[in-house]
Amino acid sequence: MDRSRLEAFSDGVIAVAITLLALDLVLPGRGHGTLLEQLTEKWPAFVAYLISFLTIGIIWVNHHALVRSIKRVDRTLLFLNLMLLLFIVLIPFSTATVAEYLTEGDEGSRRLAMVLYGGVLVCMSAGFGAMLEWTLHGQRVYQPLPAEQHWAARRRFAGGGLVYVAATIVAVFSPIAAFVIIGLVAVYYIFERTPASPDPPDSGDDETVA
Repeated sequence: MDRSRLEAFSDGVIAVAITLLALDLVLPGRGHGTLLEQLTEKWPAFVAYLISFLTIGIIWVNHHALVRSIKRVDRTLLFLNLMLLLFIVLIPFSTATVAEYLTEGDEGSRRLAMVLYGGVLVCMSAGFGAMLEWTLHGQRVYQPLPAEQHWAARRRFAGGGLVYVAATIVAVFSPIAAFVIIGLVAVYYIFERTPASPDPPDSGDDETVA
């Protein structure tokens, strides 16, 4: 599989995941109070949708930037990418769970729902970090980072993951606080600016290693 197929497959999976988020945005309908009351009662679903939409969107942007720098695809990278996609696809499920239990479930269910949500994001971040680590070794990208910059790159990618870990721990004590922390991570990465990755040579000769 060449790089373009890896990116196309990933784009398709991410597009499905981001679309599935909207399926939980359903109101009870007439006979269950006014529209305003129904919208107010469903606020966790709308906020969870917004946070998860932004999170998956940020994943897509960063995935594109990472993959476009790769010149050689091997089986290891394919499976690392599948691991990342595995947890991206779980985001809609964990989002729906949070929307259902954050304000209406018992305290134990609220905490568990939020721990599940945070745990999925932790695993997603770990998958992204594994792909980054793959790019740091060998001549796998068009412009490899110098060895002295490897830890700086790791720290940048690990930052969000560590916050997700912290939010998951906080969720055991305060699900709402954890929800806010995860939302702030999404907002931060919207405005965070990083240098654009260099365009690969337009040679069309991406390598594939079995």
